[in-house]
Amino acid sequence: MWKSEEQARIEIKSLVAEFYHQFREKENDHSCFQPGDRISYGGRVYDEKEMQSLTDAMLDFWLTTGRFADEFERRFAEWLGVKYAHLVNSGSSANLIAFSVLTAPELGDRRIKRGDEVITTACGFPTTINPILQYGAVPVFVDVTIPQYNIDVSRLEDAYNPGRTKAVMIAHTLGNPFDISTVKSFCEKHDLWLIEDNCDALGSEYRLGNETRYTGTWGDIGTSSFYPPHHMTMGEGGCVYTDNPLLHRLILSYRDWGRDCFCPSGHDNTCGHRFEKDYGELPHGYDHKYVYSHFGYNLKVTDLQASIGVEQLKKFPEFVEKRRHNWERLRSELDDLGDMIILPEPADNSRPSWFGFLISIRKDSGLSRNKVISYIESHNVQTRLLFSGNIIRHPCFDAIRGTDRYRIAGDLYNTDFITENTFWVGVYPGMNDQMIDYMTRVIREAVGQNYL
Repeated sequence: MWKSEEQARIEIKSLVAEFYHQFREKENDHSCFQPGDRISYGGRVYDEKEMQSLTDAMLDFWLTTGRFADEFERRFAEWLGVKYAHLVNSGSSANLIAFSVLTAPELGDRRIKRGDEVITTACGFPTTINPILQYGAVPVFVDVTIPQYNIDVSRLEDAYNPGRTKAVMIAHTLGNPFDISTVKSFCEKHDLWLIEDNCDALGSEYRLGNETRYTGTWGDIGTSSFYPPHHMTMGEGGCVYTDNPLLHRLILSYRDWGRDCFCPSGHDNTCGHRFEKDYGELPHGYDHKYVYSHFGYNLKVTDLQASIGVEQLKKFPEFVEKRRHNWERLRSELDDLGDMIILPEPADNSRPSWFGFLISIRKDSGLSRNKVISYIESHNVQTRLLFSGNIIRHPCFDAIRGTDRYRIAGDLYNTDFITENTFWVGVYPGMNDQMIDYMTRVIREAVGQNYL
C-alpha cells in the first residue's frame, strides 16, 4: 500500500488533519458565541498539529519517555533560560520531586530531615504542601496579602526558626508572582532552599534589578503543570527545572525509581563502568542499572504526552498574550465596582501570565459570595474558589490539627477571608472579547444592589 514508512506517516497524518478540521475544529471556534453559551474557566486550545504529533508518537509505539520528551525538555529549557528541565507525569509529581531531592544525603547539612521546617502558605493548592508533610517535615504557614494573594513577606523573619528552617516552598498565585526580590534575599540571608511552584504562572516575568526572567527560574528549583486548563497542556504532565547540576542529577534519580544510573530509557552503560564499581553492601561489579541510591518513584511522562507538548510550546507565547489581553479587558470593565468587590493587582516589578481573574467580596458590601457565584454559574459562566482557601480547615488536617506536625506564624486572617469571600473566573486563550464582555455583564449583575 505504501512504498515506505515515511510515505505512510505523511498520508496518515494528512488524514488526521482532515479529521481535525471536520470533527474537532469547532471545539476551538468561539466566533459564533452567543450570550448564555457555556464559558469554562479553562480548557485546551489546540489544532491539527497536536493531533498529528500525537499520531507520530503513536506510530513510533515507544510508549515511555523518548524522542519527543527529549525534544520538549531541550526546547523548554531553552525557552525558560535554564540548564536542565525534566518532564514528569503531573504538576503535583513535579512538586513531589522538587521537595524529595532536598532530602537527599548528598546535600549534607542543607538536607531537609524529619522535623525540619519549611515556610509556605496555607492558601493555595494542596500539593504545594503535601510533600512537606509526607516527608515528615513541618510546614510553617504564613498569611498572604490581598489583592496580590501571595505570601506576606513582612512575616518571613517571624516564621524563621534558626537551625530548623531549611527551605521556602511557595506558589505564584494564579499567574501573579510573589515578591521574588524579598523572598530570594531572605533565602540567601539564611542559606535556605527556594522552590517556586510555577504551575499557575508559566510565562510570568519578574524584574529584579536590571534583570528580567521568567518565574520558576529565580529559585533553586521550579515546577510546572501541563494539565488541560493550564497555560499549555499535555493532558497530564509536569516539569521540574533547575540550573544546579547536583539537583539535576537528583531529580533524575528520584523521578526514575531512585536509581543511581543515569542512562536514558533504552540505553545501557552510558558511563562505561556498568559492571566495575562497588555500591552499598552489594557484590563488587553489581549491575549499575539496578543500583538504587534513593527512595524514588517512577514519575516519567510518556512520549505520547510529550508529543502534544512539543506543538503546544510553539503556540505558548501567543497563549500568554491572549491571557493578558483577556485579564486586562476584564479588569478595566469591572474597575468601577471597587466599593463592592476587591479586584486583583499585579505584583510590583512583574508582568504576569494570568491563570485566572480573582474577585473578593468586600465584607461591608452586604453581598454573599455563594449568592454571587450561584448567579454567575446560573448564567453559564464557570467559577472556581482559590483552591483550598485555608488548607488547615480541610478534613485532611483532622488527624493532625493542633499537633506539632505544622506551625502557624502569626495569624491567617487574610487566608481565612479568602476562604470565605474569594472566587475567580477564567481568562484562558480560548476566550474571545465577546465571551469576556458577556462574563463582565454577568458579574456586574451578580454584584448589583438590585440583585441582592
